[in-house]
Amino acid sequence: QVQLVESGGGLVQAGGSLRLSCAASGRTFSSYAMGWFRQAPGKEREFVAVITSGGGSTLYADSVKGRFTISRDNARNTVYLQMGSLKPEDTAIYYCAASRAATVLASLYNYWGQGTQVSISS
Repeated sequence: QVQLVESGGGLVQAGGSLRLSCAASGRTFSSYAMGWFRQAPGKEREFVAVITSGGGSTLYADSVKGRFTISRDNARNTVYLQMGSLKPEDTAIYYCAASRAATVLASLYNYWGQGTQVSISS
């Protein structure tokens, strides 16, 4: 099993930056692809970014490409989401999740964190 805990959320002005962290427990962390998803009120959960188990490949949603960077440190069992040039439409609860293979489909992720709130003011 993998247990995930997000942190780093908060309130930031548009144009600012924020880094989210996801701390994982479990000895199999390094075998999982890790993804970030977000969900705004009244909207479906949407894919944000994913990184392969070894950190060698990443994929981003078009809405965040060029602004967000996903990374991981397997030695520390942690995955990060560095967010820059933030926009009000980035406001959402952000979740990290673990999957056996890199995918954009939320339904295929095995483990989820509780989420952290990110609010961007204009």
